[in-house]
Amino acid sequence: IMIEKTEPEHVDAPAEFSFPPTFSVSEIKNKQRRHLMFMKLKQEKRKQKVAMKKKKKKERDALGDKAPPKEVPKTIENQRVYDETTVNPEDEEVAFDEGTDEFSAYFNRLTNPKVLITTSDRPRGRTVRFCNQLATVIPDAHVYYRRGLALKKVIPQCIARGFTYLMVINEDRKVPNGMVLCHLPDGPTAHFKVSSVRLRKEMKRRGKDPTEHSPEVILNNFTTRLGHSMGRLFAALFPHDPQFVGRQVATFHNQRDFIFFRFHRYIFKNEQRVGIQELGPRFTLKLRSLQKGTFDSKFGEYEWVLKRHENDVCRRRFNL
Repeated sequence: IMIEKTEPEHVDAPAEFSFPPTFSVSEIKNKQRRHLMFMKLKQEKRKQKVAMKKKKKKERDALGDKAPPKEVPKTIENQRVYDETTVNPEDEEVAFDEGTDEFSAYFNRLTNPKVLITTSDRPRGRTVRFCNQLATVIPDAHVYYRRGLALKKVIPQCIARGFTYLMVINEDRKVPNGMVLCHLPDGPTAHFKVSSVRLRKEMKRRGKDPTEHSPEVILNNFTTRLGHSMGRLFAALFPHDPQFVGRQVATFHNQRDFIFFRFHRYIFKNEQRVGIQELGPRFTLKLRSLQKGTFDSKFGEYEWVLKRHENDVCRRRFNL
């Protein structure tokens, strides 16, 4: 009996690595193998995403002007729940309220801003440096040490000396963590949480120290009645007419109720290109409360207070 030897047939391996539809990496017990399979799965998803982008680009190039508009990615900002207090610039009621509120004297050019910056008792070096750098950002700002005086005693002295703002920087564990901003003489008083403070020496690629020119002020995304009040509160810190020679800009950008502060200088490279360099300091504010009148922690009337967990029901609801 003759037996013929046959060579085994070679089966071509699939060109691309693929997983079964019900595959779960977490089912793999071995840690190293689980990590390897996870990286392969991630690489495969990345390849599929790139291939899909190339395919869509070819289709758009083929259709030309008839191509459908690009899809806008969904974010928390563009999916924001509508707020009934959103300000319409043409609303007569809003215009009347702004003409009679506490900041009307400033916007009617009857007063010039003058700011007193102080701290909590026995401030540490980082808080003191932060106050000194804020004084270089805000024109006509003066830094004084607290020396154990209560704010109720400080406020009458500020009013007698012609100050329009009292700014108090609080600290915890040698780090600035709070700010009380009181508009004088009639209020309101805002209390903020301060985070992500970076002084000038801690910033990379920063520009030279700012000059004494009055900066321009940019207020972004303050759309509700409360946000409009915050915008007017920040705007009244700076003089009416900016000095464009200094090319300095102070920005208060509201995003998801966090107010980001940045201080830049813009540089004209040529007639078409403009560059910016950050001067510092930078920090982030979160509004805790807004109180009518000047600071009064016991008997003060609060217009708005941040309630804990009030945004847990809907993350797309914002106050500013």
